[in-house]
Amino acid sequence: MTSEISYSKIEVFSCNKEMKRLSKTVKLFAILTFGCQMNVRDSETIKGILESLGYIETDNPDEADLLLFNTCSVRENPERKVYGRIQQYKEDSGKIIGICGCMVQQGAEFEYIKNELPQVRLVFGTHNIHELPELLEKAEEGQRVLNVWEDKQEIVEGLPAKRDQGVKAFVNISYGCNNFCTYCIVPYTRGREKSRTPENIISEVRELAQNGYKEVTLLGQNVNSYGKDLGLDFAALLEKVHEVEGIERIRFTTSHPKDLSDRLIAAFKNLPKLCEHLHLPVQAGSDRILKKMNRRYTREQYLELVAKLRDAVPGIALTTDIIVGFPGETEEDFLQTLDIVEKVRYDSAFTFIYSPRKGTPAAEMPDQVDEEVKKERIYRLIDLQNRISGEINQEIVGSTVEVLVEGTSKTDPSRLTGKTRSNKTINFPGDVGLIGRTVQVEVTAGKLSSLEGKLKE
Repeated sequence: MTSEISYSKIEVFSCNKEMKRLSKTVKLFAILTFGCQMNVRDSETIKGILESLGYIETDNPDEADLLLFNTCSVRENPERKVYGRIQQYKEDSGKIIGICGCMVQQGAEFEYIKNELPQVRLVFGTHNIHELPELLEKAEEGQRVLNVWEDKQEIVEGLPAKRDQGVKAFVNISYGCNNFCTYCIVPYTRGREKSRTPENIISEVRELAQNGYKEVTLLGQNVNSYGKDLGLDFAALLEKVHEVEGIERIRFTTSHPKDLSDRLIAAFKNLPKLCEHLHLPVQAGSDRILKKMNRRYTREQYLELVAKLRDAVPGIALTTDIIVGFPGETEEDFLQTLDIVEKVRYDSAFTFIYSPRKGTPAAEMPDQVDEEVKKERIYRLIDLQNRISGEINQEIVGSTVEVLVEGTSKTDPSRLTGKTRSNKTINFPGDVGLIGRTVQVEVTAGKLSSLEGKLKE
């Protein structure tokens, strides 16, 4: 992918109109986050940096002196949302508007922002969040600052973070991806794979435990390949995290099937804190389409992994990602996807209509599937998965599950909500004093995407 993004120096533009200086003693910021858990974790770091500079967070973007959009580029819809929101603000509003995240790592998007959105005064990418204090200082002086790095060689540790105080937290273990699936822009926006040292990861997990967090989710574009650049092993890292006192639950995402080792499968059986849930993206059920996607496994190899997982941990919950309408997908290919969904019986699935991303090989492939065909197929897939999800949730009615209480229900503040070890949301009556504790709950009803329950006496 080519672009004219400045990688080694800050590109500063003089503003045509004098920016209204911030006269308030207190400076407010708001950040709107789009995309995956990695973006959520990046936003926590950005918030920590801003608060260290004296900014205070507001949940009202209109009153913010600094409004940041932390963007996603996996599909087009988030980009349209970002541009639509930015158009609400004029160039001379006095507000510093910034865009960061994956979207600006694409050359075409960078150029569009630079040339067509003069109200955007601050741009930085996924690799130089640590430079935010210097970049923001120039923006506050009235300069327009656009600074995006193509990649970085080292991971910057020790950055502050502002997490919402709760019971669970995200912990990055690696950045970037080496897989280059033909539909995916992530290797171009996040760079090549780099692993954090286990010492830094464990130090962060210990600090979280000391601050009252009970559950950690280890994050990476492909956690299963963690440590290959360090001569280490992901299962060994899980064992180290498992030893941290105070942490009661461990999860991780996302796993690539080609790197799911027997040792990692055994970890689900041998590490009691590791929850019985695995997100294992299949993307398609057809070998022909999997090859075109450059996924580097076959449907049979995938099904063998599922069999190994269920042999090691009967009842393990499996979730997945599926793309419908990849270039060249025939009806027979799609039927094979439906077939693998029937065979695996996922607890839930994130289903997507294929969206061409400029700069990826798939965007240039012939035989792009008609949009109406894509829609018809995804409706069939959703109907199938909804039936299976409903059946699975009905099957556990009457059983007792362990629940980590996370807070009150968003729809009914008089009820508590939490997650089972299999990552299902369950709502039940209870006292707020139980928040942060692990309790036993009897499942009384199984809905499509959640459960209802009552505390066991």
